Amino acid sequence: MADALELDALWEDFHRVVNMTSQELAAWLRVRDADEEAEPLPEEAGTPTGRHVLAILQKRRTDLTDADVRVMHKVVDTVGDLVDMENEPEPETTPEDTRRRHRLMTLGHDPLKP
Repeated sequence: MADALELDALWEDFHRVVNMTSQELAAWLRVRDADEEAEPLPEEAGTPTGRHVLAILQKRRTDLTDADVRVMHKVVDTVGDLVDMENEPEPETTPEDTRRRHRLMTLGHDPLKP
């Protein structure tokens, strides 16, 4: 596992880019996977990464596993690649913007949330 300073920095970065609460993310994952005929069980809703992000949000820093650290790095890198964190979010204008927002929300980042 990463040393304490690296883990502290990763924890801060992760919680900076994941701007949805665990309740917001859980609700989004359920809505995202629901269709006209069925809705998945809450623990089965969303992508494996989305479910893992949700699990991390419900943990204390001292309880992180190596798998958690890998997912945190992946989320920080992915959100960093897709979002300019320094600028204000722009409203969605195209279907591609909506798909991008939904992909980010699956990782716990809502680009329209202040």
